[in-house]
Amino acid sequence: MRLHAIVEELETARAAVEGGATVVQLRRKGATSDELVEVGAGFGDLEATFVVNDDVEAALRLRADGVHLGRGDAGAERAVAEGLLLGTSAASVEEAREGEAVGAAYVGAGPVWATPSKPDADPAIGLEGLTEICRAVSIPVVAIGGVDASNAADCIRAGATGVAVIRAVRDVRALRAAIDAAL
Repeated sequence: MRLHAIVEELETARAAVEGGATVVQLRRKGATSDELVEVGAGFGDLEATFVVNDDVEAALRLRADGVHLGRGDAGAERAVAEGLLLGTSAASVEEAREGEAVGAAYVGAGPVWATPSKPDADPAIGLEGLTEICRAVSIPVVAIGGVDASNAADCIRAGATGVAVIRAVRDVRALRAAIDAAL
């Protein structure tokens, strides 16, 4: 779970995997399940764990490895029952513990720093908040929000097992090198 590339299309996912991404997450806010299934064809052939964002139905139809659900997204119980790898979002220790309690395999913690990729994001939790979340749960924690090659190693040193990126996905090789150097 070292490097999650959050992408909207197969071409970008391929490039991310070639650069060292270990997880590709298909994320298209506002897309229907049918649209996600259409766009997601081919993701399962990549040499990486394939996760669909926010849509258990699309994840099942695509035979994805998992689904990532944010706060307010339904389907955690179904995802676990269907054998999908479940990721949940957390901006606090309480939310991280709730994710672990419903059977999440990992928690996406953040935003660690402010991010232009999600204008409606919660306030940044900083490395201190990330460290608290990492210490509070026994499942892997993936740092997200404002992460790039210059600060990815800081997230690993704070206790995260990996990072997730949207904006910095084009710099995957440098991100992977920073993560690997911190381990």
